[in-house]
Amino acid sequence: MAENGCGSTSCSSGSCEGCASNKPESLLEQPGIYTDVKKVIGVVSGKGGVGKSLVTSSLAVLLNKMGYRTGILDADITGPSIPKMFGVRGPAKGTEEGILPEIAEDSTKIMSVNLLLEDEEAPVIWRGPVIANMVKQFWTDVMWGDLDFLFVDMPPGTGDVPLTVFQSIPVDGIIIVTSPQDLVRMIVNKAYNMASAMNIPVLGIVENYSYVKCPDCDKEIKIFGESRIDEIAAGLGTEVLGKMPIDPKFAELADAGEFYKTENIYLDKAVEKLKGML
Repeated sequence: MAENGCGSTSCSSGSCEGCASNKPESLLEQPGIYTDVKKVIGVVSGKGGVGKSLVTSSLAVLLNKMGYRTGILDADITGPSIPKMFGVRGPAKGTEEGILPEIAEDSTKIMSVNLLLEDEEAPVIWRGPVIANMVKQFWTDVMWGDLDFLFVDMPPGTGDVPLTVFQSIPVDGIIIVTSPQDLVRMIVNKAYNMASAMNIPVLGIVENYSYVKCPDCDKEIKIFGESRIDEIAAGLGTEVLGKMPIDPKFAELADAGEFYKTENIYLDKAVEKLKGML
């Protein structure tokens, strides 16, 4: 009898389940020789408009101020906002070895499709496979150098790009961003379940728009009603890493291209969680 892939001369359908030859081939892409990233963190949301880029940028800035080397891979190809927030503009430069990321005032390294377009306001009207391939190239062709953390700012939902990122880039964990609205349970569950299906650890949840502080009495006004994020997180076996209010200062600094000046005190728990991963 011919020898099979397990090195055995006989093999039943049940005994072959653990064979190395039956394991799916890894789709992970290798970074370039000029990239050495310790931890890749995805920032995801089940829907748009919840402040995912705000959380991504805040985490990069906070860790950068603590002496960690940070970068942001802007995977939201059709709605890129990271370059504007940090005041960086293209065109990105390249060499025979690869593409150089743009570097913000605080030394955060950034790559986004807006840095490759002649007109940063031009719409990106590409089909899914083209967009997904661009995201892969941001990992394989960009010379990120030595980074402690590379944050991947994902587009909303569970479509082509998040799937490509989870399959192609060695993501060490994700942070889910949401808001205190009635549909939050379903939205968080979608993102959580996708990560679980792809065997990506869920580090925790950040709630944005939790409240707004009255400028006169400092009272917290919960515009979207009472939050249930603690209950939802507990049900999923994860934790809440921060609750961010609506703060006009964040928007002002983002619009001015000076987001690196922010002092986001609401994500301390998330920062400690990330520091503990190194």
